[in-house]
Amino acid sequence: MPASAPALRAEVIGSLLRPRALKEAVAAHTRGALSRAEVDAVLAREVARVIARQEALGFRVVTDGEFGRTSWFGFFFEGMQGFRLAPSLFQFKDAMGQAFPWQTCMAAEPIARRGPITLPEYERACRYAQAALVKVTMPAPSAFHFFRLDAAADPAVYPDRQGYFRDLVGVYASELRELAAAGCRYVQFDEVPLAMLCDPSVREQAAGQGADPYALLDTYIGLIAQICAQRPPGMRLGLHLCRGNFRGRWMAAGGYEPVADRLFNGVPVDVFLLEYDSERAGDFTPLRFVPAGKQVVLGLLSSKFERLEDEADLVRRIEAAGRVLPLERLGLSTQCGFASVAGGNELPEAAQWAKLERVARTAARVWGTSGEAFSHPLVAGSAFAPPEGPWRGGNC
Repeated sequence: MPASAPALRAEVIGSLLRPRALKEAVAAHTRGALSRAEVDAVLAREVARVIARQEALGFRVVTDGEFGRTSWFGFFFEGMQGFRLAPSLFQFKDAMGQAFPWQTCMAAEPIARRGPITLPEYERACRYAQAALVKVTMPAPSAFHFFRLDAAADPAVYPDRQGYFRDLVGVYASELRELAAAGCRYVQFDEVPLAMLCDPSVREQAAGQGADPYALLDTYIGLIAQICAQRPPGMRLGLHLCRGNFRGRWMAAGGYEPVADRLFNGVPVDVFLLEYDSERAGDFTPLRFVPAGKQVVLGLLSSKFERLEDEADLVRRIEAAGRVLPLERLGLSTQCGFASVAGGNELPEAAQWAKLERVARTAARVWGTSGEAFSHPLVAGSAFAPPEGPWRGGNC
């Protein structure tokens, strides 16, 4: 990322709680009581509403809430042919220690896109963003392997794991090209496996399945690097790390230290958006490995629970991180989205907006504004310089 590219002080990670009107419309469509066009009209109206609200809170980068998705991950493989569902080797857990199995994907046939996956979402969001940058989110490529390890692909279809990865990287390259052609300037990869490998029990479980945890780390970093190498000029890339987020549950715990050096120095993105809302994420000392020129967004507020974090406590934690990494290279967010699956986390929508307002207000308190460098966003050579043609709404 060019040095002139503006820092983002406050960010929305991605998903927002699905509004009741949208849930009811989808349910009515499933019953055959509402047409697809009518559902799409409700979807567009709700996307417009939440983008307007993010902008009103002062966010300079917004998302569509991922309202058109079944889940953070499922929508992406549903946009491809060749996959079927299969049990994940890793399970969610809650504070009581109860385990929750779930289904992931496996390649039963050669994989290929059916068509653009994220482009329609971006184009819809662009219609409603007035001043903010629209960010597109998509799962990191590790999600297509780690949850089943080498059982992620049928060996009769992909006898060579590298062939599977090659087809997967091709899908991402096509997505980035199409998004860039439409004017997209910010893409965030949502990464869970790399964060899970911070957990010694997860590394032990992976080893028990015959995998080398640190070889997996290098493999997944290599996949992201291959994708980043094909990024179109002027596109900002982010990597969001989370230890799992399903209705307040998680899959792993452990600070970033075991992976920090390889992660921060090996993944060629511009910004790392890091889960930091609980002791499960450890302390800030691993940030010492973040190389010059890269930004870190601290996910200090939980999207899992209703309790609103104290602003003074957030400021103190930002200051603590600032003793490891310069304050001007930091930003603030929630630790994850609010609805990694369509059902959403167990908190009311009012609590969601209160937390996002707290993000924006705290960022303004620490850095002067929630998007300080955006007072002059269109700097020549910046990652946010407009493409040729009119620069409508700062996005399209």
